[in-house]
Amino acid sequence: MSDNVPVIDEGLTGARHARHILVLPDRDAAEEVAEALPERFGITQEPQLVRDALAGEDDAEDAQWLVVIEDPVGGLDPMALDALADEYDGWLEAE
Repeated sequence: MSDNVPVIDEGLTGARHARHILVLPDRDAAEEVAEALPERFGITQEPQLVRDALAGEDDAEDAQWLVVIEDPVGGLDPMALDALADEYDGWLEAE
C-alpha cells in the first residue's frame, strides 16, 4: 500500500506544488469522487480522470480509474483524500 505522502515539488520558487492520485475501482466511482472534490475540499481546478488498465489486461472490466488532483500550494490533506477514496473502495497512491 501507499504511505499517503504527496509528491511535493518546491522548484526554484519554493512553492509547494503537490499532485495527488486517487485510485478507484471503476469509472463511476472516479466520476463521483471528482464531483465531490470541490464541495469537500474547495478545489477549483477540475481533476483529471485517467483509465489505468491492469498489466496484461485488455478487458474494460479489468481497469482502475485514477483521479489526478493538482495541488499548487500543497494545502490538501492526504489523509482526508485517502478517506474520500476509501468511501468508494479506493485509495490515495503515493506518486
